[in-house]
Amino acid sequence: NMAARQPVHSVLFDNSQDTNQYYGQQPSSQTGGDGLQFYASTYGDQYSANTNANYYSSPPTGDMRASNYDYTSGSSGSFWSAFGTGGFADEPPLLEELGLNFGHIKTKSLAVLNPFRTVPHTIMDDTDLAGPLLFIFLFGTFLLLSRKAHFGYIYGVGVMGVVSIYLILNMMSENGIDFSRTASVLGYCLLPMVMLSGFSVVLKLDNIIGTALTVISILWCTYSSSGMFSSVLHLNEQRLLVAYPVGLFYACFALMTFF
Repeated sequence: NMAARQPVHSVLFDNSQDTNQYYGQQPSSQTGGDGLQFYASTYGDQYSANTNANYYSSPPTGDMRASNYDYTSGSSGSFWSAFGTGGFADEPPLLEELGLNFGHIKTKSLAVLNPFRTVPHTIMDDTDLAGPLLFIFLFGTFLLLSRKAHFGYIYGVGVMGVVSIYLILNMMSENGIDFSRTASVLGYCLLPMVMLSGFSVVLKLDNIIGTALTVISILWCTYSSSGMFSSVLHLNEQRLLVAYPVGLFYACFALMTFF
């Protein structure tokens, strides 16, 4: 069959054929030695060496959190923003994302240490539990140093006390209070009891001085917490009713320093 023996002409490798008729464009001036013809591309080189060098050459300068920061100057790309210490302009600090605000912890701790000062009703708007967890950890650590391992009792009394006071306050108040805010107030007002457990490491509390310090700590914690609850829930006339269950709560913690 003569038709079957005819050679097949390749569009790419046969120089004798006009390949432009297949593509409808002018050939490029670059032609390989083996008959390959290359056609010019309409796409530019977006990843040239100069572009990469400028993009990764130097980190951004200045504080990216500043309002007048110029994002268009230099090579402040997302690469250095991810590994730099400045971060992005609208990015909150890492400790704030983790729920740790040392300024609020300091403010609430000073409010507990000075219970005779008027407590603002907005002091517990942010119900953080970082401070209470820190105080409970210190309380258990001081008891452990005084050879009293009461971590189980601390956990049990803490959970049952918070649940009980949460239910009592919601029955007494028309506005109500959430569980996390109740735990935050009780945890921050535990600070005088933490100080008492610190004294128990170096002093014995089974005497008159220890008993006096224990009573003072219970009254201190009760007065601070009842003042915060009364201010937040607007229960100024029922402060004594709020102080009674709260005082029993802190008295259970005080017993742990003796036994």
